[in-house]
Amino acid sequence: MIHEAMLLEYSGRYLALMEWGASIKQLVLMTLLVNVFPVRLAVAAPAGLGLSLLAYGAKLLVVAGFVVIVETTNAKLRLFRVPDLLSAAFVLAGLALLSTFLFQ
Repeated sequence: MIHEAMLLEYSGRYLALMEWGASIKQLVLMTLLVNVFPVRLAVAAPAGLGLSLLAYGAKLLVVAGFVVIVETTNAKLRLFRVPDLLSAAFVLAGLALLSTFLFQ
């Protein structure tokens, strides 16, 4: 939430523009993540386009729900838990390195 402190200097229309920009950035990043798993429904017919738009909206809703769950559960992340997270990241990185050499 460090990025939220920069918004304390703004108000009115400038704050609205900053919030709008952050929302657009989040939508673009979530769209890129959603399009990793494409659904091939779009055909030349308007019904196919509507169906693919519905699939896009459903996938976007799932990703947004996941983001909400992650942000609400990690809102109270304490500083003393950071070494545990770093050790887990180190173990996972070691396993990734090991699997890279074993399965090449």
